Order: sequence, then C-alpha cells, then structure tokens
Amino acid sequence: MSSTNPCMAVGEAIPSRAMLSFGAVALGTILAGSSAPTPLYRLYQEEMGFPPLILTLIFAAYALALLVALLTAGSLSDHIGRRPVISAALLLAAGAMVLFATAETPAMLVAARVVQGLSAGMGAAALGAALLDADRARAPMVNSIAPFAGMAAGALGASLLAAYAPLPHQLVYLLLLAAFLTQAALIWWIPETAARRPGALASLRPHVEVPPQARRTLLAITPMNLAAWAAGGFYLSLMPSLLRAVTGVSSPLIGGAVVALMTLSAAAAVLVWRGLPPQRALAAGAGSLSFGVLALLLGAQTGSVPLLIAAAVLIGGGLGGGFFGASRSLLPLAAPQERAGLLAAFYVQSYLAFSLPALLAGLMVQTIGLVPTTHVFGGAVFLLSAGSLAAMRVRSDPAQP
Repeated sequence: MSSTNPCMAVGEAIPSRAMLSFGAVALGTILAGSSAPTPLYRLYQEEMGFPPLILTLIFAAYALALLVALLTAGSLSDHIGRRPVISAALLLAAGAMVLFATAETPAMLVAARVVQGLSAGMGAAALGAALLDADRARAPMVNSIAPFAGMAAGALGASLLAAYAPLPHQLVYLLLLAAFLTQAALIWWIPETAARRPGALASLRPHVEVPPQARRTLLAITPMNLAAWAAGGFYLSLMPSLLRAVTGVSSPLIGGAVVALMTLSAAAAVLVWRGLPPQRALAAGAGSLSFGVLALLLGAQTGSVPLLIAAAVLIGGGLGGGFFGASRSLLPLAAPQERAGLLAAFYVQSYLAFSLPALLAGLMVQTIGLVPTTHVFGGAVFLLSAGSLAAMRVRSDPAQP
C-alpha cells in the first residue's frame, strides 16, 4: 500500500536530516522576525507620536493573531501535509516584513503584527510537527533552541542595524524578507514527512486537541509553563522601556541586547540541561526563574544594571529549562497524526501566558507606572515559579504517598 503514497515513500528513502536542518532554521527565522520590532518600538513611538498604550495594542495584536492561527490552522498540517502549511506561513511572514518596512502609521504596525502573528502560529505548529516527524529523539531540543536563538538574533540584529546601518527602520525587515521568500521556495525541495488524511476543513474550526494520554502531563507542567512564558512576554514587551526608566539609557542597542541576552540564556540552558530527565530540567528552570525574578525586582528598585543583566540571564535560564522540560515531557506522547494538534495546544497555553499578562502589565503601566507594575508582575511570577518548584519536589519525594 505504500506505493499509493509516493510522497511518503520518497520521504522515507531520504535521510531526515534535511527536514531537521531546514525546520530549525525556518523556525528560528520566524521567531527572529517576531522579535525584530522590539528594540524599534521606542523609535516608532517617538517618530509617530503615539502613547504607550498603543505599544500594548501592537503587542496584543500579534499575540491574538497567533492564538487565532493556532486554534484554527494549528492541526491543519496533520491533514494536508507539513509543506503547504509551512510555505504559507513563510509567505505570510514575508508579507509582514513588507508591511513593517513601509509602515508610516500605528495602524500599519498593528496590521504587520497581525499578519506576523498568523504566520508564527501556523509555522510554529507545522514546523514543530515536521521536526518530530524527522527525528523524534532530537526534535524537542531543536524545538526549544531554535525559537530562542531566533528571538535573540532578531532583537540583537535589529538593534545593531538600527544603531549603525542605513535605513534603520527598513534594513532588518528587507533582510528577513529575502530569507522568508527563499525558505518558502526551498521547502518544496524537502521531502514531505506527513501523509494526507481526511478532515482538513473540519480541523479549521477553532479547537484545541490534546490526546487523552497527554492531558495529565500537560496539566502537571502548566504552572511552570505559565510562569516562564509570562516572564518572557514581559521582557519582549516592556524590558527596553524599563531599562530606559530606571537607568536613563535610551539606546535601542541596549534594550535589544538585554532581550537577546535573555533569549540566548534560554537557548544555552537547553544545551546545558539537555541530559537531565524532563522533571529535573523543569525543576532547574523553576529555580533559575525564581532567582531571576528576585534579581529583576531588586534591579528595578535600585536601578542596578548588573542586577538587571543577572535577571536576564537567570530568567532566560528559567524559560529555556522550563520550555525544554515541558516539551520533552509532553511531545513524545503524541502519535504522528496528533503531533501538530498537540503542539498547537501547547503553544496556545504558552502564548496565552506570554501575551495576556504582558497586556495586563501594559495597561497597569498607564495607571501605576512602570516600576510598580514590574513589582506586581514580578511578584506574581515569583510566587507561581516558586510554587511550581515546591510542588515538583513534593511529587519527586519518595516518602510522599
């Protein structure tokens, strides 16, 4: 019967390394595009003259569109194959770069972020599933490192280009545009890794698919996952503004560098802790995140740059360890035809934690100010991460019933 599916036959005859390599690069590039605007927000705000609340709206537009994509098209590649969905996601990402490069009003920035969110939601689920198809053993690590490395490259690259290159508002987007168009064409040279099956139209109804065998594990990792991504969302949305408020440093390079340091630390944590069992990786991430939030609170209160740098490293370690431990615990539980759907559900949870608390923090800034908001936000994340660590230790204690 395999002869009736030549696409899969070819895919099985060719080493999976091509999809593993392509998927890692494409996933990193999509996330690089998502973080590239972060260090430029202050420049947009100064030149377009919009209030801080608009920054929150721009951030929320991306998160909302990403969630819509995950809820509707998150499992589409389980039905029509990985390559069509990946190609569509990369073409949407290219369209977002055009909108960013030509943006002259806040409305255009919101539109760019909406298109970018749709691209990220479709791409993260389909690429993550393709990586699992290609190499189930290494895919959780690649799925963890590639997004963080991409976010670091996007934030730092945009900062450097804004500070030292011509066309500070356009060049980073033009480079990413070229990368997305190239990848959208290259994906068709990579063998398909998933068979087609019925139900594509039905899968577009908003839904979350969690296989029964994965539900208990997803519930167990939820507190740590929420804490880690809430901290990550704060860094990508408000950290450059906090640095400027408490240190007086206004260079976009500094804000981008701190965001890049956080995401690079997350990638490094995955590499350092890759040999740990998933439960221990989660515990290590929870401990790092707890100490990182304490450093953030002290740094915000005292205006200490070394403390804020330490916070970036520790919070990044918490995000990386937490995400890697969670994905290693969860993703191997899915059957091949359930992979994109489970990944979409996991990403829905992660990006809700990434976006909603940051959106709430952005609204709180308007009322109580940035530093008090940091204390409230950081305190909540600390309680959640420390509680997660305590719960994990109780569950791992052999003396417990």
